[in-house]
Amino acid sequence: MTIKIVTDSTSDIPTQMADDLGISIVPLYARFGEKVYRDRVDISETEFYDRLVHDPMHPKTSQPSPQDFLNMYERLAHDADGIVSIHISSKLSGTYNSALQAKERYDGGCPIEVVDSQSVSMGLGLLAMLANRLAASGKNLSQVIEEVKSEIPNIHMLGFFDTLKYLALGGRIGKVKALLGSVLNVKPVVTVKEGELVPAGNVRSRFKGIERVMEFVNKFSVVKDLAIVQSTTPDEARELGQRMSGKLRKGNVILTRLGACLGVHGGPGTLFVAVRGTQ
Repeated sequence: MTIKIVTDSTSDIPTQMADDLGISIVPLYARFGEKVYRDRVDISETEFYDRLVHDPMHPKTSQPSPQDFLNMYERLAHDADGIVSIHISSKLSGTYNSALQAKERYDGGCPIEVVDSQSVSMGLGLLAMLANRLAASGKNLSQVIEEVKSEIPNIHMLGFFDTLKYLALGGRIGKVKALLGSVLNVKPVVTVKEGELVPAGNVRSRFKGIERVMEFVNKFSVVKDLAIVQSTTPDEARELGQRMSGKLRKGNVILTRLGACLGVHGGPGTLFVAVRGTQ
């Protein structure tokens, strides 16, 4: 039985890793004025952050269309016994709803299940990768869905923005908008709860932010998967990954880069960790 996994570009799974695993990515869109780019297809992360900092036009992001998803489902259905489509929290984006609409429009014989991850970035990415491993192990569609959904409560994220500047420019996500009343020289710490980004305090320096992230990971008694997501500080992420590697039962810490969807709000210097585990 062949079960195909689909997610969207907010998952922040490294492109080469997704290709190697056979996970299909539907890109969101980044718009600078009249110019529209497919995230990680027409514009790389490096190009995006360069324009974010230097372009006088602040970008906006938008979800894939139902047709984007329908095109993907129809392409994969030729070689699939089922499709699992896992997406960014429906409280943060309309991407999940676009996928649902595509499922309703699909008139082929391949069953499709759409899952709200209730997360974003590598919180979503870890679930998609888990689904892929389950499918590769021979699980059927219902088994993959059941196990993925059971792991949603075990996905945890924490990170910090280096500045409130980009949030103030228009990137207000859910309850994080409350941070805009904060003192501007702090670095806001953010987590994900019930599918929303919510404030989790603040720190006065990057050093304190990294230590806060390290403390967060150390609270877990069992860590099954671990990812570090950065926007513009890869060396910092690598060093942090080395410090955290001992927490993993097996495998490696995944290092990746924050894409346009959250990057437009966090900007340069954003750092997050995503954990699948129990405390």
